[in-house]
Amino acid sequence: MTQASARHILVDTEEQCLKLKADIESGTDFAAVAREHSSCPSSRDGGNLGTFGRGQMVREFDEVVFSAPVGVVQGPVRTQFGYHLVEVTDRQD
Repeated sequence: MTQASARHILVDTEEQCLKLKADIESGTDFAAVAREHSSCPSSRDGGNLGTFGRGQMVREFDEVVFSAPVGVVQGPVRTQFGYHLVEVTDRQD
């Protein structure tokens, strides 16, 4: 079964998500942004979600994690929880 590791940042608005993505693309550390801005409890660990299989996350999140290139920040990804920036850190097929 395919497994992936990812980290994310969860915010309330698409606008904030886009601003944070621009900051990260300009060199700001993803984990530091997650600790400061993400509303998910994973923010304490820099947004790290650990390793999980297909179907363990909500559909919109799952689609990104199992298709995006490793190490490239994706988003905004809208789910029932808000807007996410997602970075796949590893994927094993």
